[in-house]
This record gives sequence, C-alpha cells and structure tokens, in this order.
Amino acid sequence: MGMLCAVAFNKYGRLYYLDPGEFSPKVGDKVLVPTDDGPEVADCMWAPQWIDEETSGFPRLLGFAQDVDLRRDALIRQRKAEARIAANRLIREHQLPMKVISVDHTPGADDVPPEEQPWGAGPRTTIYFTAPHRVDFRSLVRDLGATLKCRVELRQLSARDSAKVQGGIGSCGRDLCCSTFLTEFEPVSIRMAKDQDLPLNPMRISGACGRLMCCLKYEHPLYAASSTNDYYSGQRVTLESGEDARVVSRHAPSETLVLRMQADGSVKRCAVADTCPSRKAYEERHTASGPER
Repeated sequence: MGMLCAVAFNKYGRLYYLDPGEFSPKVGDKVLVPTDDGPEVADCMWAPQWIDEETSGFPRLLGFAQDVDLRRDALIRQRKAEARIAANRLIREHQLPMKVISVDHTPGADDVPPEEQPWGAGPRTTIYFTAPHRVDFRSLVRDLGATLKCRVELRQLSARDSAKVQGGIGSCGRDLCCSTFLTEFEPVSIRMAKDQDLPLNPMRISGACGRLMCCLKYEHPLYAASSTNDYYSGQRVTLESGEDARVVSRHAPSETLVLRMQADGSVKRCAVADTCPSRKAYEERHTASGPER
C-alpha cells in the first residue's frame, strides 16, 4: 500500500499522480512537481489518499511552492502569452497555413536572477502547431527568435496529438480520453464499428480530432468473442415457442437480440440462447455467396 495525490498544470488539464512523501497538500494548494526542465508549479487536485497498489514507481512530490516558485510560474505564463501573440502575428505575415495549438517556455538565467533559478540553462520556447501538410518554417523560426530573444523550436502535431494537447469534451459528455488517461494511441479501424453494429456515419463515430474515436476499441474484444456474431440484421430466427421473427439488432454485452415478431410486428428482446436461426439462413450465412459476416 502507499499514498498518492493528483496534480494538474492547468485548470482543466491532465492529472498527474505523485507520491506525496512527507507532505500533505490540500486541494487547491500550489505544489512543486519534478519535470525534465526542472521543478514546475502545479495545483493539487486530489489530496493524498491510501491506495492498494505499489507506489514506489511514481515520482515524488518536491514540496509546496514558495514565492520564488510562484514568481517563476508567473513569468513562464507571461512568456507563453507573448510567444503565442508573436507567433500568430508572424504566421499571418508569412502567410503560412499553420495554427498554433500550444506554447511551452523554459526560462533561463536571462529571465530570472540566478540565485532564484540556478537550474536555468537558457531560455527556450517551443511552439506546437498543426498544418494540412509539411510547412517550410525556417524564416518563421528566425523571425520568432529575433522577436522573442530566445531559442525557438517549432513542432508539428498530428490531429490526435492536437486534440490531446488542447483537451475538450467528447460526445459522451466527458473529458477526452487522450487528454486524461490514454498514454498511447492504439490503431482503430472501421471494422471495429461494423462489428459493433454502429452507424457508419463519420459524424457519429469520429472524435474531436476528426479521426475514429479511440473508445471504439474498448468493447471490441467483447463483440468479437460474442455468440451474437452468428446473427445479423434482418436474419430470420425461430424462438423456443415456435414463433418466427427477424433480427433487428444485437447486444453483445448482454448476449441478447432485439427481434421483430413475424405474427404481429411487435418488438421484443430475448436471450441468444432462446433463439435458433433457420437452417436456410444458417447455410446462407456460412457460405461464400452469403451475406458478409
């Protein structure tokens, strides 16, 4: 067992979990989090609590943010805002098909007194952008470096990475999976939507990034192994009672079928075990000339 707390660098940003160590921050406290560019200020979103899992592999909280840390954080936010404004202005001047998504800034000794931030190795600004194709931005980088007076890096993001950085709300009403807990993008295919009987409407199965929703993969193994795969929409089946019906839809998680009765046209749900496809329909289903499975 161990204790973990959760922090976020932005108000609605991704949560990062850390070992609080000897510290006990409360929700809303400013804390110091170790990063590749040195300690960064973050907001405590979850107070430390005990969990049943091993926590030795999690990074350790460095403590509470002091005045010097808050001044550094305010400086970083100011530099980010200045860099975004300058980047948007110069992009328009160079007439480049680019859109600024996010800006990161690492302060150096020129930004703050050395005694306050001894780990600063030189100011650096990284600008993340999207574009419909590869862009020659060499002249843009030179102008940005001259304007911001620091080293500038430009990195192009894919559609999925852009959604992950920006965040947002999905069609389910919750925060995007990629901006909250997904660490890697796994391949998603249209076949997964077909196997789950989802409408092949791009507006219904596409995420905020415009690509197929990552959540199509979550339940796909369940549908792939389901016994409802022997049924398809419009197939004729016979109930244990001897009544004939046709399949309207199937629901793999509950192993049930929605049927339309041939006798009176009524719709009912029943278990797969209570139905049996006709011999003719079964042969059509499992021959090369039959409907696609």
